Amino acid sequence: MTPRIRPAAAAEIPAVGRLIARSFDHLPQNRSLVPDDNERLAVMSAFFALVSESAPPAGKVDVVEDADGRVVATAVWFDRTRELPGIPAYEERMSALAGRWLPHFQALDELFGKHHPLEPHWHLAFLAVDRTHQGAGLGSALMRHTHDRLDVPAYLEATNADNIRLYRRHGYADMSPFDVRLSDGTPFYRMWRR
Repeated sequence: MTPRIRPAAAAEIPAVGRLIARSFDHLPQNRSLVPDDNERLAVMSAFFALVSESAPPAGKVDVVEDADGRVVATAVWFDRTRELPGIPAYEERMSALAGRWLPHFQALDELFGKHHPLEPHWHLAFLAVDRTHQGAGLGSALMRHTHDRLDVPAYLEATNADNIRLYRRHGYADMSPFDVRLSDGTPFYRMWRR
């Protein structure tokens, strides 16, 4: 059965941020950004919500609900075929939400900025599925929902071998450099879909 995919409402963006943070909590990338287990979920939820809130005017946030109306999967996209509007008061808001971990997020922004492709494209910033709903094809459905409408390439940063296999099945290929790393060695993997 094909899930119903719809745009996230503005009021759902905090829940989208929490979903992404919970879905990514086991990843070394999240643990590198916020090493403290007691702080990570709150900081990452706020971070993902901040970034996701800026997507609708410059891309989109799609969601899938379960039978109870709870958002269980999301894809956050940015249209990089045009100039992106900045996130209002980004530095101040990042400082407030990240606290002592701000230098880690600044390093992430620098790494991604340095390696982001210049060719016009759509950027899949986050693809997250609640861990209790993984394996049901929701991530694939969310990607197809956008891929079927794109007439430009797509780009993403993958986090692990499972992600890479999924994205390759959807037409993404490794870029050069493929493996880019934070200063502590934590990797991200750049992928491009024609």
